[in-house]
Amino acid sequence: MDPDDLPTRLPWQKRPGDWVGKLRQRMASGEAPGHHGRHFVPVGVVTDSAAALPLDWVQAHSRYLRVVPMPVMIDTQIFSEGTDDVPTELALGLAMGQSVRTSRPAPGQMLRAYQELAGAGCKHIISIHLSGALSGTVEAARLGARQSPVPVTVIDSLTVALAEGFAVMDVLEAANAGASVEELALLAGRAAENHVYFAVPSLEQLRRGGRIGAVASMLGTLLNVKPILSVCDGHIVATEKIRSHARTLARLVAIAREEAAVRGPEAKLAVHYFGNEAAAREIVDELSGVSSTEVLSVPVPAVLGAHTGAGVLAVAISGGTAPPPPVASKPEPKTRPAPVRREPKAKRGDIPAAGAPPEVQVGETE
Repeated sequence: MDPDDLPTRLPWQKRPGDWVGKLRQRMASGEAPGHHGRHFVPVGVVTDSAAALPLDWVQAHSRYLRVVPMPVMIDTQIFSEGTDDVPTELALGLAMGQSVRTSRPAPGQMLRAYQELAGAGCKHIISIHLSGALSGTVEAARLGARQSPVPVTVIDSLTVALAEGFAVMDVLEAANAGASVEELALLAGRAAENHVYFAVPSLEQLRRGGRIGAVASMLGTLLNVKPILSVCDGHIVATEKIRSHARTLARLVAIAREEAAVRGPEAKLAVHYFGNEAAAREIVDELSGVSSTEVLSVPVPAVLGAHTGAGVLAVAISGGTAPPPPVASKPEPKTRPAPVRREPKAKRGDIPAAGAPPEVQVGETE
């Protein structure tokens, strides 16, 4: 591949001066890793629709990228993201209280993606997918990889949404710049360093999908707790518990600002939404200028919206120096009332001590 044919960097991608930029420069001079003056061997990248990649970016990188759609089942109908109008059908289904479920892609779908990239000339494939603790997609990828005509390295990103998608972007950019398979696998394995924080008006849909426990859902419903959720080691955790939705959104912005400051100017941010684009735009405006890259505004994929419900807002953060991963907030300590010291019940005929009032037992009459 001629270096001039490499995709143009978009605003949120790494800038010259980082290691990807250096790879580009080395490729232009014929010194890129894996080249050594020989013909460039492309590496393909496969991911799933839960990565929430912007559609225009996917289209611009379609030569060596495949996004496998994840099915969404609304009552008895099955919809495929990317081919059906799933967001509209999902919004209607949720509003009408219909049963909404999701499923992993079939291993055969993964295999077809690998075969297509092999047919496009790829000699190796990096397959990056959402957390295996939340979906069986990564297992479907492993099954499909067994029959792939070219070697496939399957990566569990341990995260979701553009926290997963940013890793896909970085890997494909590095692959186009000539990075070796080993370098790409290491880069993909750092997906867990990308963080996502989200808030939902209700925890009920997450509870129905089995992504959180019934107790957590009950807390959010009965006590009006609006937690900020995140993903840690592949699992959804509540990092903070806040009493009102308005305060939750303000705290979501504050957390994103704090983490962007730690990551530095190379931080990349994106805001996700489902049915509330105006609110997402407000958060984008609030976060504008916290890094040197544009803050993206991307709808939540239907496969994730099926579990979060309408009204979700999320911020995904990547790049720079990653802070420690989010941790689950500790449950409030259970406090028990101090034991009431009860005086022994007086027997009939006993004479109270001098100056002591006569004892009255609750529930008894004299």
